[in-house]
Amino acid sequence: MTSTRTGRWVRLDGTTNTRDLGGLPTADGGRTVPGRILRSDNLQTLSDDDVRLLVDEIGLRQVVDLRTTAEILLEGRGPLRDVADVTHRHFTLLPERGHHTDVFAVEEDDAELDLPAGWLESLLPRQVAAHDEGESPAVRSYLGYLGQRGDNVVEALRALTHAGPGASVVHCAAGKDRTGVVCALSLAVAGVPHEEIVADYAMTAEVIDALVAKLASSPTYAEDMQTRDVASHTPRAETMARVLALLDERHGGPLGWLESHGFGADEQAVLRSRLRD
Repeated sequence: MTSTRTGRWVRLDGTTNTRDLGGLPTADGGRTVPGRILRSDNLQTLSDDDVRLLVDEIGLRQVVDLRTTAEILLEGRGPLRDVADVTHRHFTLLPERGHHTDVFAVEEDDAELDLPAGWLESLLPRQVAAHDEGESPAVRSYLGYLGQRGDNVVEALRALTHAGPGASVVHCAAGKDRTGVVCALSLAVAGVPHEEIVADYAMTAEVIDALVAKLASSPTYAEDMQTRDVASHTPRAETMARVLALLDERHGGPLGWLESHGFGADEQAVLRSRLRD
């Protein structure tokens, strides 16, 4: 059976890494509001009880999916796709050679899955800026999302900003890397200090064994899970701390990066109010 919330965790039958961005302290002494934005791993295996809890109790009305087109089509329809009140938005944070304009309008039974051999390699950015070559692989990956798909990072934030009433959930496959970057920027806009953003990111380590086992059960991710040990998948606090430090050095902070990418003060204020008021 699906259980209810445990602190910030939302315990579901079909996910391992779902939690609420509410309840985090802000620099001005406030706290983020629960029930506005959730973060999660893949939602494909939600149970009926999970769907009821998310939609009826939490009030979920939007899914922001950061996976690639290939991942979505290979995994197939999830149960939330059949809920009329829930809107799905797709913003891949990885370069794609081809994509469907609206992947959720494609019926998987009719789609021609013309996927490149070795497509899983796309889980790491294809290019690394020269000045980032000395960074750790995870830091390079996160900087790659910002450098190569900054457009979709911003569009994902816009979807969260202008979602309307109800909760949104942002997710990828594991809910730690792509999701971690988008959530870190969201929390920065809300005024959450860097150390609390880092702590939120690192919480996934608490469930990493179950998370890797879940992904290994899917043919889409099994090879990647089986060829690397659990430690290599475990998020480290220093990774997000380094990314935030680099944003501070290069852009004057996460808000400066957002401003330079077209997500200015007005939109930041709306997102802040969504997470704060």
